[in-house]
Amino acid sequence: MNFVDIKYISLLSPRLEKFQKKDNFLWNFRCPYCGDSKKNRNKARGFVYRTKVDLFYKCHNCSVGASFSNLLKYVDANLHKEYILEKYKEGQTSKGRGSKSNVTVPNPKFDFKPPVFKTRLGNLKTFAELDKKHPAVQYLFKRKLPRDSWNDIYYCSKFFEFSNTIVENKFPTLKGDHPRILIPFRNKNGQIFGYQGRCFGKETQKYITIIFNNSYQKLFGVDRLNTSKIIYIVEGPFDSLFIDNCIAVAQSDLQVTKYKNKSVLIPDNEPRNREICKQIEKYISNKYSVVIWPRDVKEKDINDMILSGMTKEELQLIIQQNTYSGLTALTEFNKWKKV
Repeated sequence: MNFVDIKYISLLSPRLEKFQKKDNFLWNFRCPYCGDSKKNRNKARGFVYRTKVDLFYKCHNCSVGASFSNLLKYVDANLHKEYILEKYKEGQTSKGRGSKSNVTVPNPKFDFKPPVFKTRLGNLKTFAELDKKHPAVQYLFKRKLPRDSWNDIYYCSKFFEFSNTIVENKFPTLKGDHPRILIPFRNKNGQIFGYQGRCFGKETQKYITIIFNNSYQKLFGVDRLNTSKIIYIVEGPFDSLFIDNCIAVAQSDLQVTKYKNKSVLIPDNEPRNREICKQIEKYISNKYSVVIWPRDVKEKDINDMILSGMTKEELQLIIQQNTYSGLTALTEFNKWKKV
């Protein structure tokens, strides 16, 4: 481990809200890129962690990933200059007696090959294979998730331990390990390149997304997509299961550039949420088609609408009748928002 990095994360800590050291080589704080939740000032979803011999940054809210150097540069450019100078000095051995030149220490190289899951997610059981009395199965019943999706949703009894077998040292400590529902992300050929772990207990971090092959964009449902039809885009994988030809981005920004001209973005129905309103304004400005929910719909997201008694057919009709773009979208948005 490079101790210069540890020194500079300590120097940077006063600039990071809610900063705390969670474990050896694991630090947590509010994300300086997205600001984390404006509604809950105690939320801190930014993490600096060790991979091999380097430190990296990841936000579990906006999904920004960066080297520690880039994080430092973003937060404090002057401190970053000092860091680069010290790293440069560290990378040169001192000139000893009789030596004729300095020797540059080469950067380590790692040959990491992501695991390949063609059909199943390791040896985990799907929810279709679990006993109906299992508490996790009862959770899916309560959420009214379509039964045909249970064959590709997995139960993991020890999330940290399992994830460490996929991505080395993803979780430096197994303290607080717990079960999660695992939702696999597949490419168009059906190969799994990542998964989202969803808690069904009282864990504060509701979603944790693990991507172990960055060759593919983080999208859920691509393997089921018909690109000749309208593509609907939501945030959460569970919500996407209730809409035909729908994918989920597993982050707050719904924009997917490659599908821009054939997609409809479906944000949550939260007119008092400043972050969501800001995102919708951006979608309209960037010329995306977007759903603006009618006032008689009170539920905040698609799963809640289904739980309220709305059928899939009724939901899809509301979406079709309330899809807007351009000036019409802006007009409807201004009538909808309450901030």
